[in-house]
Amino acid sequence: MNSRDIHVVTGAFGFSGKYIAERLLAAGHIVRTLTNSPDRGNPFHGRVAAYPYNFDDPDKLVESLRGASVLYNNYWVRFNYRAFSHAKAVENSLKLFDAAKKAGIKRIVHISITNPSLDSPFEYFRGKAVLEEAITESGLSYAILRPAVLFGKEDILINNIAWLLRRFPVFGVFGDGKYRVQPIYAGDLADLAVEQGGKRENVVIDAIGPETFTFRGLVKEIGRAIGKRRPIVPMPPLTGYLFGNFVGFLQHDVMITYDEVRGLMAGLLYADSPPAGATKLTEWLKDNAAVVGMRYSNELKRRSDRNRAYEKL
Repeated sequence: MNSRDIHVVTGAFGFSGKYIAERLLAAGHIVRTLTNSPDRGNPFHGRVAAYPYNFDDPDKLVESLRGASVLYNNYWVRFNYRAFSHAKAVENSLKLFDAAKKAGIKRIVHISITNPSLDSPFEYFRGKAVLEEAITESGLSYAILRPAVLFGKEDILINNIAWLLRRFPVFGVFGDGKYRVQPIYAGDLADLAVEQGGKRENVVIDAIGPETFTFRGLVKEIGRAIGKRRPIVPMPPLTGYLFGNFVGFLQHDVMITYDEVRGLMAGLLYADSPPAGATKLTEWLKDNAAVVGMRYSNELKRRSDRNRAYEKL
């Protein structure tokens, strides 16, 4: 991979895309981003050229990719809402892959999810499987990375668990809380993505971290790190979801969906694979205990306010 190759990162002003772009810039590459937020505050000081996605204008989409060698695709939506949906995200992603091929992109590094399946009862995992199939049949060189849960200063899940622990005297888990999760640090995922961007063999990698937790154990570790050791109590999944829904209503957000509850309890955020990242969540929590969970991370604000820096929403 030539140090002056052009690399395109979707969502470089967001979460995982920002980490990838930072590493590409540090390696001396030219970086572009495709984004819904071209005016959002960002840390790159003009070094990353921003282009809108232009899903409704295929020619412009192709031109924004023209001349680049690698596309790092983070584009997706977490849940269905009035202004966006999984179905639309699949449709737009397929347009992006087609444009990449027409533009002469040599390799796609695609961020997927652990355990995608065309037969999944969950639209999130089913949609991710559709996209993986499209990539593998595209004829392009590819690396498909399958993270379970990402953590970092801009994340949603880990931060909001800490936020709840800071504000409530007990913490309820869905059912027995014994289902497993394998968080990976966003920087480790970015390192893996950039490494795979420089290769040509087709691979599918479970991008999981070095620690495996039960969900109950995850909550316990977060509470220990921030000094908020709360009683952890089991509750019916629907009750837990309704509480999360109520908190989301107060925050003008969607804190969790019932499909996310069911997917978590089904063990879909666990993979029986060797770790792809080295950063331990337990150590990261110790280093960031003073800030994690101090503010609620609001998904809908990040999608509606396209001007302010991502981490400030």
